[in-house]
Amino acid sequence: MTTSQRKIEHLRICADKPVEAHTSAGFDDVHLTHCALPEIDKDDINLSTELFSKQLDAPLLIASMTGGHPDTCEINRALALAAEHLGIGIGVGSQRAAIEDPVQEASFRVVRDCAPNAFVYANIGVVQLAEFGIAGVEHAIEMIDADAIAIHLNFLQEAVQPEGCTHASGCLSAIKEVCDAISVPVIIKETGAGISRETAVVLVDAGVDAIDVGGSGGTSWAGVEYYRALNRGDELSEHLGQVFWDWGIPTAVSVVECSGCGVPVIATGGVRTGIDIAKSLALGASLAGTALPLVAPAMEGVDAVINRLSRMIAELKIAMFLCGCADPGCMNAVSVATCGRVREMLGANVRI
Repeated sequence: MTTSQRKIEHLRICADKPVEAHTSAGFDDVHLTHCALPEIDKDDINLSTELFSKQLDAPLLIASMTGGHPDTCEINRALALAAEHLGIGIGVGSQRAAIEDPVQEASFRVVRDCAPNAFVYANIGVVQLAEFGIAGVEHAIEMIDADAIAIHLNFLQEAVQPEGCTHASGCLSAIKEVCDAISVPVIIKETGAGISRETAVVLVDAGVDAIDVGGSGGTSWAGVEYYRALNRGDELSEHLGQVFWDWGIPTAVSVVECSGCGVPVIATGGVRTGIDIAKSLALGASLAGTALPLVAPAMEGVDAVINRLSRMIAELKIAMFLCGCADPGCMNAVSVATCGRVREMLGANVRI
């Protein structure tokens, strides 16, 4: 199966099947302290955020989702138009298909065409770095005039997927080479299994400019591969998808783990409401991103995407008001209580 065909298959499964993790991203175990006397006016709250010297109107990204097949072009168009309208950032899905087949480039170029002023980041898998090299990375950036590039880590999916590449040795050196060679910021992005503090420290030492935790609790790519296996009668991959469906570090835990490493942290994985965004900021994230909740709206059209994102932004603003915070940077000082699985995983003596 071609990379392009696999991309549209993934998208259709995400649109039609229940692919979310069975376990929580951890936000239910995070409690923000209510401020009964905020001493700010809600209308005066400023949601604007800076990322790599680029101004965003809210600390929110449309996380990497799709591209690489003709049928994804209109979806990326709707997502990009929404990002431009709302003044937020957007990432494209893996550009591997377009690097392998230039015919697929249009499905990615549409993002920059429709969002000329937005923060847009490119996307390539760490396992493709050995194959495509620095030239491939630069091509992915040039393809969409990207402001940054995400190198995604998806070894859980690669291990479950029969076509997957599990050659992980040398990846850190390849990441460092990219960081040293290219001029735009490098974001390391997990895709549903989270990043630990130990890994974050190693990545920052290698030169990465931001960490997208991509924690568990949102889309399960092992679950996506389960449905692919089910469709083709692959009993082993079906079994592996089930067993590893909920593998990983919950997003809330991963945000805490990665905060304090000296680079911006982006919270993705199960971010579904503005309250989730507020909790992410309080835990140490600079921004949050969401993807799966936008798949169905994007298939409907740009207005549906704008409505869904506007609702999240409105929720965030109210949460900040009720915490007495006038801007996203203030959220990091909000008192946070953790309980349940999140507290157990972080350890009783960990200070947030």
